[in-house]
Amino acid sequence: MSTRKLIDENGKITAGILDGPVDEINYLDYDLRTVMDRPRSRLARQWRFNQFQFVSAMGPGWVFGMALVDLKLVANGFFYLYDFETGTLYEKSFLQPFGSGARIEPNPEHGMATFIKGEVALRIVAAPGGRNITVIAPGGIRVDLEIQEDHDPLRLVCPAGYNGWVFTRKSAGLPVEGEVRWDHRIWRCDADTRASIDWSCGFMRRETAWNWACLAGKLADGRSLGLNLAAGVNETGMTENALWLDGRCIKLGAARFEFDRYRPGSDWGVSTDDGRVDLKFVPAGVRKEKLNALVLASNFRQFIGTFTGHVVDEAGTKIPVDGLRGLMEDHFARW
Repeated sequence: MSTRKLIDENGKITAGILDGPVDEINYLDYDLRTVMDRPRSRLARQWRFNQFQFVSAMGPGWVFGMALVDLKLVANGFFYLYDFETGTLYEKSFLQPFGSGARIEPNPEHGMATFIKGEVALRIVAAPGGRNITVIAPGGIRVDLEIQEDHDPLRLVCPAGYNGWVFTRKSAGLPVEGEVRWDHRIWRCDADTRASIDWSCGFMRRETAWNWACLAGKLADGRSLGLNLAAGVNETGMTENALWLDGRCIKLGAARFEFDRYRPGSDWGVSTDDGRVDLKFVPAGVRKEKLNALVLASNFRQFIGTFTGHVVDEAGTKIPVDGLRGLMEDHFARW
């Protein structure tokens, strides 16, 4: 069986929604150029290529999130758990200069991503039909999650800026098994827990900003629901907006986020221009981080909370969303 690569023999991408898996992100084969059309060196291609992965598990009582980020100048690994019963956010974040300790294999369907710093080890391992998530850290922190049935993800390639591109592979509403241990506390996945996966990379715009929404849960009628919405990134005539109903991906139109950036605890609204999503989000907790290091900058706020409202399936049936947990994000990045 031949390996499907993202970059063709002419060093180009084909933008749009992909109809099948990409086995290798062969980014070093891309014909990257300066804004004055001068070919960039192999070293420049290595240096400019950014990657990140984010996974989450969402249940009625708690939400777990974890990210591995390789920006070449710095690598970041973080994970958190929000407990709705106590209103407590448990979180850990780690930085490594020049990407030390971070490795993300450029294989969306079967690769491994790791972040290691001292006694801390974060791993995302892709396997047929799912992902295995593990965390080992001091303080009795042990995470072992198995995300299952990842059969219909959204795969998208978009131009970025004048001469770059972004590839993303997303899915949400996936069954998940396992547990999160934090010292003496244990949170276990049950029949209502669902997960999401975000695998992204590319030659991204030097400065960018976006809003993002994600939810994953189980509806009152027993079906799994997942949602991914974004505005401000991957929108050059295409969007990464999608709804998953019992694992089946349904494309959505452009998303509109309504919120007050300077009142961070206030409610959000998010909808799509095709009328298929109309949701309210009430934040309960937030993971935030600010970095301003001359070349690199990030103003990151990821809110954990509750969605209410409705979505509409392909048949035009309105599906109530009442109390499902999820995330909202407001992020500025310079990398």
